[in-house]
Amino acid sequence: MRRLPWRAAPKATLASPLTLVAASVTALLACFLATAAVLHASAAGGAAVDYQSDNACPDAHGPAFTGRSVHLDDIPRIVDTVRRHAAEQGFGAAQVAMYTFDLPETEFAGTEYKTRLGYADGGIEHLQVVEGDPGRPGLSMGTRLALEEDIPIGTKGQQGSMPPIVSLHSDLDEPVPRWWCSQRDMAVQQRIVDPPGGAVIFATERETFTAAARAAGTDGVEWFNITFPGPAPRDLDEAYDQVRRSEAAVSGARADLARQGLAEQLNSGSPFARSAEIAQKAQTNVLGSILPLAFISVLVGIGGVGTVGLQWFQRRHSVARLLAARGTSPAGIGGLAVAELGLPLLVGGVSGAALAWLLLDGYGPPGHASTTAVIAAGGAAAAVLLVSLGLLAAIVAHRSHREFQLGRLHGKGRGRILAWIPWELVTAALALFGWIRLTEYRQSSGSLNPLPQVDPIALTYPVFVVLTAAMIAARLAWLVLRLSPRAVFWSRPTLQLAIRRMASARAPVIAVLAIGVVAIGTLSAGNAIADAQRQSLDTKSGTFVGANSRVDTEQPVGLGEKSLPAPVRDDSTVVGELTGTGSVVLVVDPTTVGSVAWLAAVPDSAALLRTLGAAGPAAPTAGTPAIRVGHTSEQALALPDLPDARPVADVPVFPIIGSQPGYVISRDALTQEQLASIPRWSILSSLSPDELSAGLADAGVLQLNPMSRDSALDALPFYVVEWSFAYVTMLGAVLGLVAALALLVAVEVRRRQNALAGALVLRMGLRPRALLGSYLLEVGALAGLALLTGVVCGAAVAGISVPRFDPAGWLAPQSELPNLIPFVLGLLAAGAVVVALAGWLAMRSVRTARTAELLRG
Repeated sequence: MRRLPWRAAPKATLASPLTLVAASVTALLACFLATAAVLHASAAGGAAVDYQSDNACPDAHGPAFTGRSVHLDDIPRIVDTVRRHAAEQGFGAAQVAMYTFDLPETEFAGTEYKTRLGYADGGIEHLQVVEGDPGRPGLSMGTRLALEEDIPIGTKGQQGSMPPIVSLHSDLDEPVPRWWCSQRDMAVQQRIVDPPGGAVIFATERETFTAAARAAGTDGVEWFNITFPGPAPRDLDEAYDQVRRSEAAVSGARADLARQGLAEQLNSGSPFARSAEIAQKAQTNVLGSILPLAFISVLVGIGGVGTVGLQWFQRRHSVARLLAARGTSPAGIGGLAVAELGLPLLVGGVSGAALAWLLLDGYGPPGHASTTAVIAAGGAAAAVLLVSLGLLAAIVAHRSHREFQLGRLHGKGRGRILAWIPWELVTAALALFGWIRLTEYRQSSGSLNPLPQVDPIALTYPVFVVLTAAMIAARLAWLVLRLSPRAVFWSRPTLQLAIRRMASARAPVIAVLAIGVVAIGTLSAGNAIADAQRQSLDTKSGTFVGANSRVDTEQPVGLGEKSLPAPVRDDSTVVGELTGTGSVVLVVDPTTVGSVAWLAAVPDSAALLRTLGAAGPAAPTAGTPAIRVGHTSEQALALPDLPDARPVADVPVFPIIGSQPGYVISRDALTQEQLASIPRWSILSSLSPDELSAGLADAGVLQLNPMSRDSALDALPFYVVEWSFAYVTMLGAVLGLVAALALLVAVEVRRRQNALAGALVLRMGLRPRALLGSYLLEVGALAGLALLTGVVCGAAVAGISVPRFDPAGWLAPQSELPNLIPFVLGLLAAGAVVVALAGWLAMRSVRTARTAELLRG
């Protein structure tokens, strides 16, 4: 067998730039999608790790040892043992915290107080010292006790046997700074238990703490903790590495402490292990959700390589026939195709994988992809390249075998049969199966923790609906174009020429239309569902909390006997809540609640609140004007210890109440005695939790059960669904780019035909503006049909799917389709740009054409 022209293969590829570009772009897309799927899922795992880290205590990433009722003499041995084993596993400095039992009779300046002594490594640096020198050995007392009881710096408690007070600090109140997270139960004074007195007094050094505890009459601590603060893991690899090292440190330390007889006093473990498991589950859910779509899209990309192989065989048909006549086997001809197109495929594949990695921050979840995932993504791209090269060689070899060895052509008859097969019924059946699974897409309990189950088949439902719509649109367009020669509109030559051009290029038109509908449909559905998850999280958390932040407070504030402090007054309102009566009664101030409460889910809230007011004095039995929430037939108008409700409006949902049966009434409609019967008062604020807490603490206002919109709900289940459909959105964007490029390439490919036909109709008297209008009408009709079908289908399927994908469907309000008008306007603008560019390309070929040379050619 003669030697194949391997050396000339790269040069031969340059003879057909279009084939080279098609091969490179096809490999780029296939490898991009394969790589992006792996990186997307890993970034979801990294984002879940970040979320879990933000919600965990800063010192919860390493091993933790907690003891109850530990003797002071045992603490040094426990600390040394734990520190040694943790250092062997790569953990840094230990952070030790310890607190005594409540000391009911601690004497300062001749008076006994209920106190608790505490110490934490570095803790003094995280207190707001207002007076004194915390760098000296001694104690730091809270200003609440020191200033109210006039205890000066330098005072030594227990008749002088305790170390002196060297500084005063602002008492820790909820919500505490994040550094104190793991110690909050001991470091914060329980003001409900200790109303006027009681304080947590911190020692500046560990030795000072021991001396003060012994002077106060105790030899043990109630709570003792050793943790190892360090950087939070960025991805699952780092998270599991820290968990593994933590468990090894705990195992070694416990065995050592057991030999010393100290193990029974401690509980130990790896607090972040559960968080790592949840992050792993989030990554698995996202990967399982996008895997079917990624697999289908990659298969389509690989199929595109097969189409490039057929194109190469047609272009190099004479060379292939000559080689076959000289005895080259079909496999050898397939090898020549690989030799010529292998480099473009390789360049395109590597570029696609690199782009997927570089653009991850743009299309993927806001997390870090692990090193393992990057390697796996590279392996996926390499596998796609190998399969593509193998498919290229196999298709060319098979075509050579059929044509040169069996002596018959292959493709036309079978292609016609394949065209007539109703493939849309297959995708419709798959969509129906996904819908059935989607109807069962509900979590088993009303809880978001840790994560709801994700059904990958249910998540494919929107995509298969869009595929079905695209196939139906393509089939209808194919039938219309088959019948288009019967259409006669020569009175309108612009329209007639557009129809004839589309009919003469039926295959490219149908292909661009199908790709365009799939692109716009998946982009619309994915974008709408992902946005709906973000909107649902904001709305549900805002309705649940009632405002940006909320804190329960004391009755004098609710009754107006104690005013809100100036720093928070303009941005806050006080509401009362009465439950346990069959209806939730919310008492509000209509003049301030409208500017503070989260009323996004309440339509026309300003006018609604104006309907509230005091009951008329001339008709005291008429009842109290009330906004009725979540009305049911069993909802009574009688309110215990309050006047009966007189509904003036009905709403399905209201802040704090949610969708439960309830009433919203004005505090101005109640007497002072009736207000006093309200058991619970809360402060709603548009400020951040820290700003609200600081303002209330400075004024000495009691604050309990702080709550914020950012942390009220576990957002991770919402993020998982959002991240899953972010991949669908990215897939739609890629397909949209492919459709736009395919349209422009189709116009450029028929450049000669456009030039000849355009030049002739211009010679026949058609104006250039009319010819441009004809091109714009042709391309605009195609793009407009794709946009209309895709947007309508995508929006419809998203509207059906959004409520069912809601991970907290049990919590009001129900998820709704977001506002799609800006998105649709953006699509229209992009479509207009593509249509204008296609029209310009077509007209450029006409303007630059020389009619005589075209006719001679």
